[in-house]
Amino acid sequence: METPRQPALQSIAESLLESCLAMLDASQSSIKNVLDHMLADLPIASEKQGFQRKQLAQWLYKKGAQSFDEMTNLPKAWREQLLTDYRINPFEGVKRFVSEDKSVRYLFQLADGKQTEAVYMPYKDRKTVCLSSMVGCPAGCAFCATGALGFGRNLSQAEILGQILAISWHEGFPPTDIRNVVLMGMGEALLNYKNALSSIRTMIDEAALDMSPRRITLSTVGLPKQMRKLADEGLSLVLALSLHAPDEETRKQIIPTAHAYPMDEIMDALSYWQEKVARRVSIEYTMLSGINDNLWQADLLIKRLKGLLIHVNLIPFNSWDNSGFSSSSRETIAQFEKRLAAKGIPVSVRFSRGQDTGAACGQLALTQR
Repeated sequence: METPRQPALQSIAESLLESCLAMLDASQSSIKNVLDHMLADLPIASEKQGFQRKQLAQWLYKKGAQSFDEMTNLPKAWREQLLTDYRINPFEGVKRFVSEDKSVRYLFQLADGKQTEAVYMPYKDRKTVCLSSMVGCPAGCAFCATGALGFGRNLSQAEILGQILAISWHEGFPPTDIRNVVLMGMGEALLNYKNALSSIRTMIDEAALDMSPRRITLSTVGLPKQMRKLADEGLSLVLALSLHAPDEETRKQIIPTAHAYPMDEIMDALSYWQEKVARRVSIEYTMLSGINDNLWQADLLIKRLKGLLIHVNLIPFNSWDNSGFSSSSRETIAQFEKRLAAKGIPVSVRFSRGQDTGAACGQLALTQR
C-alpha cells in the first residue's frame, strides 16, 4: 500500500532528475567537439557535398583518426577549417592501469578538470568496454565506491563516445573491433538520458561503429519513468537492473532511490520493457554478507521475478577502502544460487575483472592505482 510520504518523495525525486538533466547539460565545456554531432549533422564544407558526412564518419568511427590531418581524402581547405573549429579527442589526459587479467582501467581527464573512467576487457572471442555516463553518480548506492564520490556532472555525447575511440587508439586497433559495450561504469545512464541515447544511436549507426543493439547493455538502478521511456525508443538493447535486494527495507538501506521508487513500480516498468522490447533482462545482485544473502531473500527474489524473462547475476562484493561491507562467503553464494536455480531461475555467479587496479564492478573511484 502506498504511504502518504511516497508521492511526495517521488515528486521530489523526479524534479531532481529533471533538474540534473537540464542543469548539467548546460554546464558542458564550450569547446566544440565533432563527436557531439549526430551523423546527419556532421559539419561539411558544402551541403552540395553531403557525401562528405559519410567520409568524415568513416574517418572518425571506422578508421579511428585522431586528427583531421589524417583524413587525406578530404579537401585540404575543409580539413583546415575543421582543425580550426573542432577537436576530436574530448580528453585532456589519459592514464592506463593494466590488470593481471589483462583488463585495463582508463582514467580520463576532462576539459574542465573533472575525471571519469572506463574499462577495457579483452576476451578470447570479443572486445568489451565498460563506459561511464557521468562523473561520479547521484544514485549513492551504499556499497558502491562511485556512489561515495557523489555527483559531478553528466558526460557529453563526445565524452561518452570518446571513451570508445580513446581505448581503441591506446590499445592499437580500429574502433569497430569493439563489438560489446556496457554502460555500467560511473553514473546512472538514465539520468543522462539525452546524451546516453544519442551516443547509443551513433554506436549502432552502420555508417559509424555499426554495433548490434543486442550487444549494448544499459544498467539502471531502477527508475520506472525512464525505463518506460527507454522501452518506447524501439531499441533492442540489453537492460540490466541493479536490484541488489528483493525486500523494500533492505533495498532502502543500501540504495537511496528505493525510498522514491517502490519495488512494485520497478517491476511494473520491467514488465512494460519486456512487452515492448521482448528481450531478457539481467538482474544485478551484489552479494553483501549479512545484508541481502539470506535464503528468505532468495525466496522473495524468486517471487519478484516470477513470469519475467530474466537472468540473475550474483556478484561477489568487490571491496574498497572504508566501504563498511564485506562479500558473502562462497558457500553462502553457492546456497543462494542453488535456491534460485531449484525454482527455475536462470542464475550465475559473475566474478569481476580488474580488481587489482580498482576496475571491478563497484570499485570505480578515480584512484591513481
